[in-house]
Amino acid sequence: MQKNVISQFVMDVIELGSFVNSPPHGFTAERRAGCTLVKWDQEKSCVFIDEIQSSKGKVIFCNSPGREITVRTLGECTDLRRQLTSKTIYILVSACSNTKVEEKTNREVPDLGYYVVAINGSHPMIKWEMERGLDLTISSVAGESYTVDVDVSAALQGWVGENFHIIVDAEKVKPVWKDTHFTIKYRSDALFDFPYWFGFSKRQFKVCFNNSAGLSDGCIVLRV
Repeated sequence: MQKNVISQFVMDVIELGSFVNSPPHGFTAERRAGCTLVKWDQEKSCVFIDEIQSSKGKVIFCNSPGREITVRTLGECTDLRRQLTSKTIYILVSACSNTKVEEKTNREVPDLGYYVVAINGSHPMIKWEMERGLDLTISSVAGESYTVDVDVSAALQGWVGENFHIIVDAEKVKPVWKDTHFTIKYRSDALFDFPYWFGFSKRQFKVCFNNSAGLSDGCIVLRV
């Protein structure tokens, strides 16, 4: 892929089964008994996906730290920031129907399935949003622990638009997106980290953009 094409890539939404069956560039999927191992190029991607029990078996993204990333030094924090703003970020989201999003159930797989969201952290618009959010939420006070939720729901909804539907039993279903975040945990060794112990160190920011930047807002239909 040419460099100018890569720079224009902002976001993609891929059904998990399609992702595993036809892995994108930099990913490979190896089927084992009862599970699928997904390997990826760590030089180009940040994968924040936990082990998944899908409708077709277990899916494991090798070397992924999962949805929660823990850093313990400012050096690790700086390195994570560099990765988030220079690589493609992959997280797993759940698609649910409006009628079932609040329904309590023992099913492990959401009723509309899992989707992998890919976000180009090096795209100028995403990079600016990510850096701004990190600057606003991560304290420079030495010795303070904190937890930051990076929520991509606004970016996801802005990308797919209002006309996005999933076809289920020949009917169009507008999904409600859940689990649209990943978490950065900074853990200090300070013994008297009162904000953390009293729950005052939790922060959140949303990564978002609007289609006025020239992004398509046309109808996108995914099939499951």
